[in-house]
Amino acid sequence: MRFTITGRNIEVTEGLREAIEDKLGKLDRYFNPDTEVIVTLSVQKERQNIEVTIPVKGNIIRAEESSSDMYVSIDLVEEIIERQLKKYKNKLIDKKQSALAFSQAFMDEEYESDDDIKIVKTKRFAVKPMDTEEACFQMELLGHNFYVFLNSDTDEVNVVYKRKGNTYGLIELEF
Repeated sequence: MRFTITGRNIEVTEGLREAIEDKLGKLDRYFNPDTEVIVTLSVQKERQNIEVTIPVKGNIIRAEESSSDMYVSIDLVEEIIERQLKKYKNKLIDKKQSALAFSQAFMDEEYESDDDIKIVKTKRFAVKPMDTEEACFQMELLGHNFYVFLNSDTDEVNVVYKRKGNTYGLIELEF
């Protein structure tokens, strides 16, 4: 695996680099050797964050973790990615082109699959045109992390969502 490690508000020391390559290197058994792993380390106040993104054909495997110690965050994020790979193995490999990104040993191994997705509730609501600021306000009133709305400026369906640090994001759909 090829690692691309960057730091925001943190210097990527040789010790951190070795810890990342050692811990995430354990995932090597799941991927082909030319798989790229993008790691971003950041520090915000007292929180040590790590974000790992592994692009594989047609999919993105991603995990983010934070704690008060960067080495703990590295351990936690490795466990999350390994759990994701085992849980979604069948879905990831069903597409034959995606199978090329994974090692033969991973493809041959059987894992328990409890990945049946069950929709247990359906909601319907009227959509009225509004601007993004009003959509954020509505989202806050409802106490949700996201809000789907018809953007009055563009006449398209958009989604606003709450980000860390009390900021907001906007998703504009393309068809």
